[in-house]
Amino acid sequence: MSEARTTGDRMDDPETVDGQVAAESETTLVVVTGLSGGGRSTVARALENVGYYVVDNLPQALMLDMAELAFKAGGAARRTAMVLDVRSRAFSTDLAGAIHELKDRGFSPRVVFVDADDEVLIRRFESVRRSHPLQGDGRLADGIAVERGLLEEARDQADVIIDTSHLNVNQLRRRIEELFGGEDARRLRVTVLSFGFKYGLPPDADFVLDARFLPNPYWVPELREHTGREEAVSAYVLGQEGADAFVASYADLVNATTAGFEREGKRYLTVAVGCTGGKHRSVAIAEELAGRLRHSGLAANAQHRDLGRE
Repeated sequence: MSEARTTGDRMDDPETVDGQVAAESETTLVVVTGLSGGGRSTVARALENVGYYVVDNLPQALMLDMAELAFKAGGAARRTAMVLDVRSRAFSTDLAGAIHELKDRGFSPRVVFVDADDEVLIRRFESVRRSHPLQGDGRLADGIAVERGLLEEARDQADVIIDTSHLNVNQLRRRIEELFGGEDARRLRVTVLSFGFKYGLPPDADFVLDARFLPNPYWVPELREHTGREEAVSAYVLGQEGADAFVASYADLVNATTAGFEREGKRYLTVAVGCTGGKHRSVAIAEELAGRLRHSGLAANAQHRDLGRE
């Protein structure tokens, strides 16, 4: 279960610097905090998946410095998430004051608070055989109670509160991606990678396709010096018996599995297509397969690991 609410302390007249638009409108800040064991690390990884620069265990005293650095750096750093835990709060317990200071300087941070029932937190700590960072010589429940007290004000002022008691890792990740990612960031991206078997298998391949059953253009004198990216070679390869069915069957396979991969949190899929040297057959097949996947609505591109290597 999760609840979201917004705060209304946004500045009406943010300052500008050297004629630029204010930092508030150019920098997206997310502050992640909450109970130990509540799922902060999962939230951090999900934010990284959707393009945020994530700073873990940042002392509250450095939050404003980090925000201004992100604004000045520009580019990808303009989407920055700061993760605070009990180690971070060793420098200060005034998260409310740190957030107010950010707003005074023109930023509009969104505070995400992860929470869970005490019984759930205890089970999670026990399952990994860890003590709570604040329990000292007491029980797990004592450490959780101390941390709840320290975080009461932070929870009250959070923009987004996510109760992870009944969420698994994938459900929590999807929740964060829905809130901060946008549709494009959540899409599975497919790389169709051609390669030559004589140079070894790509270690990151999720699927490996073998195009060596097709006649090799290397043995056609007028095609030998050309590559599978060129029309003559591509037409020769794709015109062979079984080539079209080969590409179509693997396009169907990838399309049939992408929804499941996305549900499981996979964001990048590599389909490796091999031939002997990675110059003719695999290149032509990879280009054709990537095109068909794009036509079906997937974000797909073709890359050629060994092209030009011979």
